[in-house]
Amino acid sequence: MLSRNETRIGLDPGEDLEDLQRCGLKIIQARDTFRFGIDSVLLAHFAPLRKGDRVLDLGTGNGVLPLLLAGIGEPGAIHGLEIQPRLVDMAQRSVALNGLEDLITIMEGDLCFPPPQLIAGGYDLVISNPPYLPAGGKVNSREELAIARHEILCTLTDVLRTGAQMLRNRGRMALIHRPGRLIDLLTTMRAEGLEPKTLRFVHPTPRRKPTMVMVVGVKGARPHVDVLPPLAIYQEGGGYSKEVLSFYQG
Repeated sequence: MLSRNETRIGLDPGEDLEDLQRCGLKIIQARDTFRFGIDSVLLAHFAPLRKGDRVLDLGTGNGVLPLLLAGIGEPGAIHGLEIQPRLVDMAQRSVALNGLEDLITIMEGDLCFPPPQLIAGGYDLVISNPPYLPAGGKVNSREELAIARHEILCTLTDVLRTGAQMLRNRGRMALIHRPGRLIDLLTTMRAEGLEPKTLRFVHPTPRRKPTMVMVVGVKGARPHVDVLPPLAIYQEGGGYSKEVLSFYQG
């Protein structure tokens, strides 16, 4: 049975309401476009969120990272920037559905040319789950999915440059990407003034090679990186690992 707030917000045809398994939060997802994956859950728990932080999510999609961060910690304010109008609408409705309009603001715009509402140097933490794949080659026939997965409207450099611009000095930026792009990620971070400080590889199971890597860079910091123990998503015998399972039981 839908709550009064769920009935008021409403779902469009082809949309579902999904439980985020965190503080009773829910998110609107469409069956034919971008749907968040476990990479968003991992990044939300990896990001070094501190109480009162002003947070910016570049390429927020349907707003899953702002919602998860609101359930994980005590940020002061969260802004999500997304270029695709349909996803912006879904994210805004999800924020309203959860009664978080005073904490989370979702805005439409191009991260390559940030809207004036985003103040350079005004954020403590920037997060992003950027497109993993270069433009070109075989892409999804659905434009919304192609934009989410491929560097069609923004590149890794664009994401890091804008992230650095928006951070205060000693502010933190957290990203998740593929291990095959790790050298690009680290060298570009340093070129944009974001010193890589924390790195963690994500493995499907303890015995398989990593399929994702998470990195935190600090603006204006000195060189030194800590490599954390690897994170396995699943146990060898099946089912989530204890650490990942804890993400869904908070």
